[in-house]
Amino acid sequence: MDQKHLKYTQDHEWIRVDGEHAFVGITNFAQGELGDIVYVEIETLDESVQMGNVFGTIEAVKTVSDLFMPVDGVVVEVNDKLESEPELVNNDPYGEGWMVKIKLDNPSQVDELLDLAAYEKITG
Repeated sequence: MDQKHLKYTQDHEWIRVDGEHAFVGITNFAQGELGDIVYVEIETLDESVQMGNVFGTIEAVKTVSDLFMPVDGVVVEVNDKLESEPELVNNDPYGEGWMVKIKLDNPSQVDELLDLAAYEKITG
C-alpha cells in the first residue's frame, strides 16, 4: 500500500479516500507501539461518528486503546476478518488490517489531516 496517498491523524489513524467512501485503520507506528493485537471491537456499524470521537477499541497484550474517527462519517462496513484474525493489524496495517469503511459526510475534512511527511515528523 502506497502510504503517500493516505492522510493521518495525530492519534495514529490513517484514512484512504475512495470516492465518497474511505477506509480507516491505525498506522504501522501505532501497531508497533501497541504490540500484538488480540482483539478489535467496533460496535458503530451504521452509526454516524463525528471527527475525533471513538469508533471502537483495539486490545493488545499490554493495553486497550480507543480508535478515533479522523473525519465525520457513517460506518458502512467493518472489516470482519479482524474478528478471527486481529493480527492482520500488525501484519498489514495499511492493507488487510483496515478497520472500517465509512461514507464521508464532509470530504473537505480530509484536507485538514496530516500528509505522510507531517505524520513522520510527529512519530520521529
